[in-house]
Amino acid sequence: MLVTGVYGSGKSTVVADMGALLQSRGEAFGILDVDWLGWFDVPGDPELNQRVTLSNLQHICSAYVDAGVRRLALAWSIRDHAHLESTRSAVGLPMTVVRLLVDEATVRARLESDPTEERRVDDLRVGLEWLSRNRGAGLEDLSVSGTSPVREISEHICRHVGWL
Repeated sequence: MLVTGVYGSGKSTVVADMGALLQSRGEAFGILDVDWLGWFDVPGDPELNQRVTLSNLQHICSAYVDAGVRRLALAWSIRDHAHLESTRSAVGLPMTVVRLLVDEATVRARLESDPTEERRVDDLRVGLEWLSRNRGAGLEDLSVSGTSPVREISEHICRHVGWL
């Protein structure tokens, strides 16, 4: 399962709640905010971040499966078809894509109140740009409102893929 959407749509929060829901049911699960797999900077190679992130994703997904994980939920903003296909390849498993839908006011409210400057400035700028360009639209198997209560979103997604 890949939960995607613009920055500030609630991907990480929903995936974390899905983990709590699956844990309460005794499921073998793994959750991951993919952004953390590429949070580094080596100036000079603009493609390096993507390559390292996908390599890390491939290794972690494989390790999760080897450990017995049967339900895997990822949070990551997917921008286009090529990005989605490279992600599918790295994950190496069948993957349902769920897109969280939010409006500009929601993105602003969530990111402008963040205590870290990067999210307030950079993520807000990128999130609003993605919204205005409809980036990542049409790649999903399911669209869900990102403004509903988190547990409601998590349960809806889990039911959709047969995890509940």
